[in-house]
Amino acid sequence: MREKMRACVVGATGMVGQRFVTLLEGHPYFELTAVAASARSAGAKYSDAVAGRWKMKTGIPAGAADLTVIDAADVDEIKKRADMIFCAVDMKKDEILALEEKYARAELPVVSNNSANRWTPDVPMVVPEINPDHLEVIKTQRARLGTKRGFIAVKPNCSIQSYVPMLTPLLKYGVREVVATTYQAISGAGKNFESWPEMIDNVIPYIGGEEEKSEREPLRIWGKVENGVVVPAESPLITTQCIRVPVTDGHTAAVFVNFGNKPSKEEIIADWRAMKGLPQELGLPSAPEHFITYFDEPDRPQTRLDRDLYGGMGVSAGRLREDSLFDWKFVGLSHNTLRGAAGGGMLTAELLFRLGWMD
Repeated sequence: MREKMRACVVGATGMVGQRFVTLLEGHPYFELTAVAASARSAGAKYSDAVAGRWKMKTGIPAGAADLTVIDAADVDEIKKRADMIFCAVDMKKDEILALEEKYARAELPVVSNNSANRWTPDVPMVVPEINPDHLEVIKTQRARLGTKRGFIAVKPNCSIQSYVPMLTPLLKYGVREVVATTYQAISGAGKNFESWPEMIDNVIPYIGGEEEKSEREPLRIWGKVENGVVVPAESPLITTQCIRVPVTDGHTAAVFVNFGNKPSKEEIIADWRAMKGLPQELGLPSAPEHFITYFDEPDRPQTRLDRDLYGGMGVSAGRLREDSLFDWKFVGLSHNTLRGAAGGGMLTAELLFRLGWMD
C-alpha cells in the first residue's frame, strides 16, 4: 500500500467541511495536512476559526485543531501542503467552477461535494457502488485541462442517495415512472436546531433547486460513457417533491415505481440485499458491508434508529408493498452528511486512490 496522501479540506469551517475533517482522523489512505476557507478565516488556527460553530457531535480532531487556515484562493500555498483536495465551499456556482479548475490545473486531484461541476460532461459524478466506470472520463478531462495528475470528481446530491441505490438494481425490469417525495434533514442546509430555531415544530415544503437535481441527477448516474464523456440516460421519467422536516440528520424518501416487467416482492428484496460494488469488493475503509439493508418491520427505516447504519454509509429500505396506482412503493433512508455528502466524497476518494487515479 502507498504511503498516506496529504489532504486539504477546502471549506473546512462549514458543516460538510467539518465532517470531512472528522472523517480524515486516523484514515489509512489520507492525512489531513491543510485546511482552507474564505479570506476572513485565513491566518487563524482552525480551532479558533470554528469556535462557537463546531457542529459535529465529536470534538475537533487533535491533528486539525492547530492547523493554520489557508485562504482557499491561495492555490500555491495549498499545493505546498497537500497532494489532493476535498472541496466543500459555500460560494457562487461560477466561482466554484473557477476555483476547482484552478486546483485541478495545479495538478491537485479534487473530490468535490459541490454541485457546480455535476453537469460538466467530462467530470465524473459517482456513487462508487453504482457507476465507477464513469471515472474513465477523467482521461478526457485531463486532456482538456492539460494536466497529468489533476482532475475533478464530484458526488451527487444528498437527497437521491435515499432512493437511487434501491432503483438501480431494478432497472433490469424496465423502470418506467418514478415518483419520489423526500423528507430532508436540516443538516442538509448546513444547520442545526441551535442555528435554525424556526425549524422546530415546522415543515417547509420548498428547498431551492432540490427538485430539479433530484429528477435529473439519477439519469446522469445511470448514463453511459460515450466518446470520453458521460451521456445521461433518457429514462425513466422521474418527478419529485423535496420537503424540509425537523430532523437533525437523515433524508427519507417515499417512492412509487412503475415497471415494464413487474418484478415480485421477493425478487426486489433479493436484488436489494445482493447489491454490492467495487467498494465492497476492494474492502475500502468507508464501504458498508451491505450497501442496502431491507427492514421487514412496518415502521422502519427510521431516522433516529437507522441513519447511522454502517457508520452512516449504509442505505436502508422498508415498507415495500403494492400500490393502487403504481406497481410498487417503498421508503428509503440515507444519512445526508455521511453517505450523502462527506462520507460519499470520502468513499469516492478511496476508490480513486485504490484504482491509481491519484498517482
